[in-house]
Amino acid sequence: MPRLREVPRDEAPEQIQRMYKFLFGDRDPVAEPGTDTGTPGDWWTVFALVPDCFDHCVEGFRFYRSEKRQLDPKLRELGQTRAGYARGSQFVFSQHCKSMRYLGFTEEQIEAIPYWQTAGCFSEVERLVLGYTDCLVLDGGRTPDGLFDELKRHLTDEEILEFTYITCLYEMHATMCRALKLEYDNVPERLVEIPAPVEGGDILRAVDD
Repeated sequence: MPRLREVPRDEAPEQIQRMYKFLFGDRDPVAEPGTDTGTPGDWWTVFALVPDCFDHCVEGFRFYRSEKRQLDPKLRELGQTRAGYARGSQFVFSQHCKSMRYLGFTEEQIEAIPYWQTAGCFSEVERLVLGYTDCLVLDGGRTPDGLFDELKRHLTDEEILEFTYITCLYEMHATMCRALKLEYDNVPERLVEIPAPVEGGDILRAVDD
């Protein structure tokens, strides 16, 4: 279950009910969860708690899919998918692998997202945007001049700004999904203590001896 309350259809304002209709048909997505892509759909029902936050996020989706965008959608999806992987969001990574496939990436390229640094299946500009994505997500935006200069040889300033905004937007979604346990990120914490064979054992005793 998500960590926050979900909003059922009969409590949702009109604009959210319209989105529920589009995504879930006539079902109440809380009582009968599930989307056409196989996700639980609880991202939508939790974000509906704050309708203007919901609307703001939907506008963000419209922004990156707008015909006004100058950025190549394939480069956009590379950033979104790698951001999901790097931030450790099963939901964002899984969904955008599907988007990569739809846009014509090969299975080899999709499978290589986790180890793109050593994969030979990406073009020069694709490797640059993957490297820049890691700077945004893993290094908090700290980007070497050498990488950025090479990126500017391939992309306009407008394209770089669009890429930066969209990639950071999806890092936010990846982080929020993990924190709130939404969709495929509703999983137990895997970093837990594993009991020793002998209770109370001192793992450093041999070093002290």
